[in-house]
Amino acid sequence: MLPPSLELRLQRESTWRELELIVNKAEYRGLEKLDSRELARFPLLLRTTSASLAVARASCLSRDVLDYLESLVARAHVLSNPAPRRFGRAFVRFLSVDFAVAVRRFLPHVGLSTAIMGLGVAVAFVLTLQDPETYYQLVPPEYAGGRDPAASTEDLLEVLYGTGDVEELSAFSSFLLSNNAKIGMMCFALGFAFGIPVVYLLFTNGLILGAFAALYHSRGLSLEFWAWILPHGVTELLAVILCGAAGLGMAQRMIFAQRESRLHALARASRELGRVVLGAVLMFCVAALIEGFFRQLVHDTVVRYTMVGLSATVLLLYFGMAGRAADAARQGANAGALG
Repeated sequence: MLPPSLELRLQRESTWRELELIVNKAEYRGLEKLDSRELARFPLLLRTTSASLAVARASCLSRDVLDYLESLVARAHVLSNPAPRRFGRAFVRFLSVDFAVAVRRFLPHVGLSTAIMGLGVAVAFVLTLQDPETYYQLVPPEYAGGRDPAASTEDLLEVLYGTGDVEELSAFSSFLLSNNAKIGMMCFALGFAFGIPVVYLLFTNGLILGAFAALYHSRGLSLEFWAWILPHGVTELLAVILCGAAGLGMAQRMIFAQRESRLHALARASRELGRVVLGAVLMFCVAALIEGFFRQLVHDTVVRYTMVGLSATVLLLYFGMAGRAADAARQGANAGALG
Protein backbone atom coordinates (compact mmCIF):
# COMPACT_ATOMS: atom_id res chain seq x y z
CA MET A 1 0.00 0.00 0.00
CA LEU A 2 1.35 3.42 -0.98
CA PRO A 3 2.10 6.04 1.69
CA PRO A 4 -0.67 8.68 1.97
CA SER A 5 1.59 11.49 0.73
CA LEU A 6 2.61 9.54 -2.36
CA GLU A 7 -0.98 8.50 -3.09
CA LEU A 8 -2.15 12.12 -2.83
CA ARG A 9 0.61 13.25 -5.14
CA LEU A 10 -0.21 10.61 -7.75
CA GLN A 11 -3.87 11.57 -7.73
CA ARG A 12 -3.59 15.36 -7.75
CA GLU A 13 -0.08 16.40 -8.71
CA SER A 14 -1.10 17.16 -12.29
CA THR A 15 -3.57 19.71 -10.95
CA TRP A 16 -0.93 21.32 -8.76
CA ARG A 17 1.52 21.54 -11.66
CA GLU A 18 -1.09 23.12 -13.95
CA LEU A 19 -1.87 25.75 -11.32
CA GLU A 20 1.84 26.37 -10.76
CA LEU A 21 2.39 27.01 -14.47
CA ILE A 22 -0.46 29.55 -14.53
CA VAL A 23 0.79 31.26 -11.34
CA ASN A 24 4.34 31.47 -12.71
CA LYS A 25 3.08 33.01 -15.96
CA ALA A 26 0.85 35.52 -14.14
CA GLU A 27 3.62 36.55 -11.74
CA TYR A 28 6.11 37.02 -14.54
CA ARG A 29 3.93 38.58 -17.25
CA GLY A 30 0.79 39.77 -15.43
CA LEU A 31 -2.78 38.46 -15.20
CA GLU A 32 -3.73 40.24 -18.43
CA LYS A 33 -1.37 37.90 -20.34
CA LEU A 34 -3.32 34.78 -19.37
CA ASP A 35 -5.43 33.38 -22.19
CA SER A 36 -9.15 32.69 -21.86
CA ARG A 37 -8.65 28.99 -21.01
CA GLU A 38 -6.16 29.76 -18.27
CA LEU A 39 -8.45 32.40 -16.78
CA ALA A 40 -11.34 29.94 -16.80
CA ARG A 41 -9.28 27.14 -15.22
CA PHE A 42 -7.60 29.24 -12.54
CA PRO A 43 -10.47 29.31 -9.96
CA LEU A 44 -11.12 25.55 -10.28
CA LEU A 45 -7.43 24.71 -9.93
CA LEU A 46 -7.13 26.96 -6.90
CA ARG A 47 -10.08 25.34 -5.17
CA THR A 48 -8.79 21.84 -5.88
CA THR A 49 -5.30 22.66 -4.67
CA SER A 50 -6.67 24.32 -1.53
CA ALA A 51 -8.60 21.11 -0.82
CA SER A 52 -5.38 19.14 -1.27
CA LEU A 53 -3.68 21.42 1.24
CA ALA A 54 -6.46 20.80 3.75
CA VAL A 55 -6.06 17.03 3.30
CA ALA A 56 -2.29 17.32 3.63
CA ARG A 57 -2.62 19.23 6.91
CA ALA A 58 -5.21 16.85 8.34
CA SER A 59 -3.24 13.75 7.37
CA CYS A 60 0.11 15.03 8.68
CA LEU A 61 1.77 14.35 5.35
CA SER A 62 5.40 14.99 4.61
CA ARG A 63 6.73 18.47 5.30
CA ASP A 64 7.92 18.85 1.70
CA VAL A 65 4.42 18.34 0.25
CA LEU A 66 2.88 20.61 2.88
CA ASP A 67 5.38 23.42 2.27
CA TYR A 68 4.93 23.17 -1.49
CA LEU A 69 1.13 23.34 -1.30
CA GLU A 70 1.12 26.18 1.24
CA SER A 71 3.42 28.25 -0.95
CA LEU A 72 1.46 27.53 -4.14
CA VAL A 73 -1.94 28.31 -2.60
CA ALA A 74 -0.61 31.52 -1.00
CA ARG A 75 0.81 32.73 -4.33
CA ALA A 76 -2.44 31.92 -6.13
CA HIS A 77 -4.53 33.74 -3.52
CA VAL A 78 -2.39 36.87 -3.94
CA LEU A 79 -3.12 36.81 -7.68
CA SER A 80 -6.84 36.21 -7.17
CA ASN A 81 -7.06 39.18 -4.78
CA PRO A 82 -4.77 41.82 -6.30
CA ALA A 83 -4.00 44.99 -4.38
CA PRO A 84 -6.10 48.00 -5.45
CA ARG A 85 -4.53 50.07 -8.17
CA ARG A 86 -3.11 53.38 -7.13
CA PHE A 87 -5.25 56.37 -7.93
CA GLY A 88 -2.76 57.84 -10.39
CA ARG A 89 -2.48 54.62 -12.33
CA ALA A 90 -6.24 54.08 -12.36
CA PHE A 91 -6.79 57.69 -13.49
CA VAL A 92 -4.34 57.32 -16.37
CA ARG A 93 -6.05 54.07 -17.38
CA PHE A 94 -9.43 55.80 -17.31
CA LEU A 95 -8.27 58.67 -19.52
CA SER A 96 -6.25 56.57 -21.93
CA VAL A 97 -8.69 53.68 -22.36
CA ASP A 98 -11.91 53.43 -20.36
CA PHE A 99 -13.57 56.77 -21.13
CA ALA A 100 -13.15 56.71 -24.90
CA VAL A 101 -14.11 53.02 -25.12
CA ALA A 102 -17.28 53.65 -23.10
CA VAL A 103 -18.29 56.56 -25.35
CA ARG A 104 -17.78 54.48 -28.51
CA ARG A 105 -20.03 51.74 -27.14
CA PHE A 106 -22.90 54.22 -26.85
CA LEU A 107 -22.43 56.12 -30.12
CA PRO A 108 -26.10 55.67 -31.18
CA HIS A 109 -27.16 57.33 -27.92
CA VAL A 110 -24.62 60.12 -28.49
CA GLY A 111 -26.11 60.67 -31.94
CA LEU A 112 -29.64 60.80 -30.56
CA SER A 113 -28.61 63.19 -27.79
CA THR A 114 -26.96 65.45 -30.37
CA ALA A 115 -30.06 65.40 -32.56
CA ILE A 116 -32.36 66.37 -29.68
CA MET A 117 -30.19 69.33 -28.69
CA GLY A 118 -29.71 70.33 -32.32
CA LEU A 119 -33.47 70.32 -32.85
CA GLY A 120 -33.86 72.68 -29.91
CA VAL A 121 -31.26 75.04 -31.42
CA ALA A 122 -32.98 75.03 -34.82
CA VAL A 123 -36.49 75.58 -33.41
CA ALA A 124 -35.42 78.49 -31.20
CA PHE A 125 -33.36 80.08 -33.97
CA VAL A 126 -36.28 80.12 -36.41
CA LEU A 127 -38.90 81.22 -33.86
CA THR A 128 -36.74 84.03 -32.45
CA LEU A 129 -35.90 85.40 -35.90
CA GLN A 130 -39.60 85.42 -36.78
CA ASP A 131 -40.66 87.03 -33.51
CA PRO A 132 -37.93 88.55 -31.28
CA GLU A 133 -40.35 88.55 -28.33
CA THR A 134 -40.06 84.75 -28.30
CA TYR A 135 -36.57 85.25 -26.89
CA TYR A 136 -37.98 86.23 -23.50
CA GLN A 137 -39.99 83.00 -23.31
CA LEU A 138 -36.99 80.81 -24.14
CA VAL A 139 -34.12 82.39 -22.20
CA PRO A 140 -34.38 82.74 -18.41
CA PRO A 141 -33.31 86.20 -17.12
CA GLU A 142 -30.38 84.73 -15.16
CA TYR A 143 -28.97 83.33 -18.40
CA ALA A 144 -29.65 86.44 -20.45
CA GLY A 145 -27.72 88.83 -18.22
CA GLY A 146 -28.91 91.82 -20.20
CA ARG A 147 -28.31 90.16 -23.56
CA ASP A 148 -31.78 90.46 -25.02
CA PRO A 149 -33.55 92.15 -27.97
CA ALA A 150 -33.76 95.39 -25.98
CA ALA A 151 -29.94 95.62 -25.74
CA SER A 152 -28.04 97.74 -28.23
CA THR A 153 -25.58 96.22 -30.67
CA GLU A 154 -22.77 97.94 -28.76
CA ASP A 155 -23.92 96.26 -25.53
CA LEU A 156 -23.94 92.87 -27.21
CA LEU A 157 -20.45 93.45 -28.57
CA GLU A 158 -19.25 94.44 -25.11
CA VAL A 159 -20.29 91.00 -23.84
CA LEU A 160 -18.31 89.34 -26.62
CA TYR A 161 -15.15 91.37 -26.12
CA GLY A 162 -15.41 92.78 -22.60
CA THR A 163 -12.65 92.06 -20.07
CA GLY A 164 -12.64 91.25 -16.36
CA ASP A 165 -10.17 90.83 -13.55
CA VAL A 166 -8.73 87.44 -12.62
CA GLU A 167 -10.85 87.00 -9.48
CA GLU A 168 -14.07 87.64 -11.38
CA LEU A 169 -13.03 85.24 -14.12
CA SER A 170 -12.16 82.56 -11.58
CA ALA A 171 -15.53 82.93 -9.86
CA PHE A 172 -17.28 82.83 -13.23
CA SER A 173 -15.39 79.65 -14.12
CA SER A 174 -16.44 78.00 -10.84
CA PHE A 175 -20.08 78.95 -11.42
CA LEU A 176 -20.05 77.50 -14.92
CA LEU A 177 -18.45 74.27 -13.72
CA SER A 178 -21.03 73.70 -10.97
CA ASN A 179 -23.98 74.72 -13.15
CA ASN A 180 -23.07 72.65 -16.19
CA ALA A 181 -22.00 69.65 -14.12
CA LYS A 182 -25.38 69.83 -12.34
CA ILE A 183 -27.20 69.76 -15.66
CA GLY A 184 -25.09 66.81 -16.79
CA MET A 185 -25.73 64.90 -13.58
CA MET A 186 -29.47 65.53 -13.90
CA CYS A 187 -29.47 64.16 -17.45
CA PHE A 188 -27.84 60.98 -16.20
CA ALA A 189 -29.72 60.62 -12.93
CA LEU A 190 -33.14 61.17 -14.53
CA GLY A 191 -32.57 58.47 -17.12
CA PHE A 192 -34.40 56.03 -14.85
CA ALA A 193 -37.63 57.97 -15.59
CA PHE A 194 -37.67 56.34 -19.05
CA GLY A 195 -35.69 59.22 -20.59
CA ILE A 196 -38.47 61.83 -20.71
CA PRO A 197 -36.70 64.38 -18.44
CA VAL A 198 -33.45 63.79 -20.37
CA VAL A 199 -35.11 64.73 -23.66
CA TYR A 200 -36.60 67.82 -21.99
CA LEU A 201 -33.25 69.00 -20.57
CA LEU A 202 -31.40 68.49 -23.84
CA PHE A 203 -34.11 70.21 -25.88
CA THR A 204 -34.38 73.22 -23.55
CA ASN A 205 -30.60 73.65 -23.52
CA GLY A 206 -30.75 73.72 -27.29
CA LEU A 207 -33.56 76.30 -27.17
CA ILE A 208 -31.44 78.69 -25.08
CA LEU A 209 -28.46 78.39 -27.40
CA GLY A 210 -30.64 78.81 -30.49
CA ALA A 211 -32.28 81.94 -29.09
CA PHE A 212 -28.88 83.50 -28.35
CA ALA A 213 -27.68 82.62 -31.85
CA ALA A 214 -30.75 84.23 -33.42
CA LEU A 215 -30.31 87.42 -31.36
CA TYR A 216 -26.73 87.92 -32.49
CA HIS A 217 -27.54 86.86 -36.05
CA SER A 218 -30.19 89.57 -36.23
CA ARG A 219 -27.46 92.14 -35.47
CA GLY A 220 -25.02 90.75 -38.05
CA LEU A 221 -22.77 89.31 -35.31
CA SER A 222 -22.98 85.57 -36.04
CA LEU A 223 -19.28 85.22 -36.79
CA GLU A 224 -18.32 86.97 -33.55
CA PHE A 225 -20.95 85.10 -31.52
CA TRP A 226 -19.78 81.63 -32.52
CA ALA A 227 -16.16 82.67 -32.03
CA TRP A 228 -17.18 83.57 -28.48
CA ILE A 229 -19.22 80.41 -27.81
CA LEU A 230 -17.30 77.61 -29.50
CA PRO A 231 -13.81 77.77 -27.90
CA HIS A 232 -15.36 76.39 -24.72
CA GLY A 233 -18.57 75.18 -26.35
CA VAL A 234 -16.96 72.37 -28.33
CA THR A 235 -15.94 70.73 -25.07
CA GLU A 236 -18.85 71.86 -22.91
CA LEU A 237 -21.66 71.05 -25.32
CA LEU A 238 -20.12 67.66 -26.06
CA ALA A 239 -19.99 66.98 -22.32
CA VAL A 240 -23.70 67.82 -22.01
CA ILE A 241 -24.43 65.59 -25.00
CA LEU A 242 -22.48 62.72 -23.42
CA CYS A 243 -24.42 63.07 -20.17
CA GLY A 244 -27.63 63.09 -22.18
CA ALA A 245 -26.47 59.97 -24.02
CA ALA A 246 -25.81 58.28 -20.68
CA GLY A 247 -29.31 59.18 -19.53
CA LEU A 248 -30.81 57.82 -22.76
CA GLY A 249 -28.76 54.66 -22.37
CA MET A 250 -30.12 54.28 -18.86
CA ALA A 251 -33.66 54.74 -20.18
CA GLN A 252 -33.15 52.09 -22.83
CA ARG A 253 -31.99 49.57 -20.24
CA MET A 254 -35.02 50.36 -18.09
CA ILE A 255 -37.57 50.15 -20.92
CA PHE A 256 -36.19 46.99 -22.51
CA ALA A 257 -35.25 45.08 -19.35
CA GLN A 258 -36.25 41.51 -20.16
CA ARG A 259 -35.01 38.62 -18.07
CA GLU A 260 -33.68 40.76 -15.27
CA SER A 261 -35.60 43.13 -13.03
CA ARG A 262 -35.55 46.84 -13.77
CA LEU A 263 -33.64 47.36 -10.53
CA HIS A 264 -30.87 45.03 -11.70
CA ALA A 265 -30.89 46.65 -15.14
CA LEU A 266 -30.54 50.05 -13.49
CA ALA A 267 -27.59 48.91 -11.35
CA ARG A 268 -25.78 47.31 -14.28
CA ALA A 269 -26.34 50.28 -16.57
CA SER A 270 -25.12 52.68 -13.87
CA ARG A 271 -21.75 50.92 -13.75
CA GLU A 272 -21.36 50.97 -17.53
CA LEU A 273 -22.60 54.51 -18.13
CA GLY A 274 -20.97 56.01 -15.05
CA ARG A 275 -17.67 56.08 -16.92
CA VAL A 276 -19.20 58.29 -19.61
CA VAL A 277 -20.55 60.70 -17.01
CA LEU A 278 -17.30 60.81 -15.04
CA GLY A 279 -15.39 61.68 -18.20
CA ALA A 280 -17.98 64.33 -19.05
CA VAL A 281 -17.46 65.96 -15.65
CA LEU A 282 -13.74 66.22 -16.42
CA MET A 283 -14.66 67.83 -19.74
CA PHE A 284 -16.80 70.36 -17.87
CA CYS A 285 -13.72 71.27 -15.84
CA VAL A 286 -11.71 71.93 -19.00
CA ALA A 287 -14.58 73.90 -20.58
CA ALA A 288 -14.97 76.03 -17.46
CA LEU A 289 -11.29 76.98 -17.54
CA ILE A 290 -11.53 77.92 -21.21
CA GLU A 291 -14.70 79.92 -20.67
CA GLY A 292 -13.49 81.65 -17.54
CA PHE A 293 -10.06 82.61 -18.84
CA PHE A 294 -9.25 82.04 -22.51
CA ARG A 295 -12.51 83.38 -23.88
CA GLN A 296 -12.38 86.49 -21.71
CA LEU A 297 -8.70 87.23 -22.24
CA VAL A 298 -8.36 86.43 -25.95
CA HIS A 299 -10.35 88.75 -28.20
CA ASP A 300 -8.89 88.01 -31.61
CA THR A 301 -11.51 86.19 -33.70
CA VAL A 302 -8.92 84.23 -35.68
CA VAL A 303 -7.26 82.99 -32.50
CA ARG A 304 -10.63 82.01 -31.08
CA TYR A 305 -11.50 79.97 -34.16
CA THR A 306 -8.05 78.42 -34.06
CA MET A 307 -8.86 77.23 -30.55
CA VAL A 308 -12.15 75.81 -31.85
CA GLY A 309 -10.36 73.83 -34.55
CA LEU A 310 -7.73 72.58 -32.13
CA SER A 311 -10.31 71.47 -29.55
CA ALA A 312 -12.44 69.70 -32.14
CA THR A 313 -9.44 67.91 -33.64
CA VAL A 314 -8.11 66.73 -30.27
CA LEU A 315 -11.54 65.44 -29.19
CA LEU A 316 -12.15 63.71 -32.51
CA LEU A 317 -8.79 61.94 -32.41
CA TYR A 318 -9.21 61.03 -28.74
CA PHE A 319 -12.66 59.48 -29.01
CA GLY A 320 -11.79 57.85 -32.32
CA MET A 321 -8.45 56.28 -31.36
CA ALA A 322 -7.90 56.10 -27.59
CA GLY A 323 -8.09 52.61 -26.11
CA ARG A 324 -8.76 50.80 -29.39
CA ALA A 325 -5.93 48.29 -28.95
CA ALA A 326 -6.93 47.44 -25.36
CA ASP A 327 -10.59 47.13 -26.34
CA ALA A 328 -9.78 44.86 -29.29
CA ALA A 329 -7.67 42.62 -27.03
CA ARG A 330 -10.50 42.38 -24.49
CA GLN A 331 -13.07 41.52 -27.16
CA GLY A 332 -10.73 38.89 -28.55
CA ALA A 333 -10.36 37.30 -25.13
CA ASN A 334 -14.14 37.30 -24.64
CA ALA A 335 -14.66 35.70 -28.05
CA GLY A 336 -12.12 33.03 -27.20
CA ALA A 337 -13.85 32.28 -23.91
CA LEU A 338 -17.24 31.98 -25.63
CA GLY A 339 -15.74 29.76 -28.29
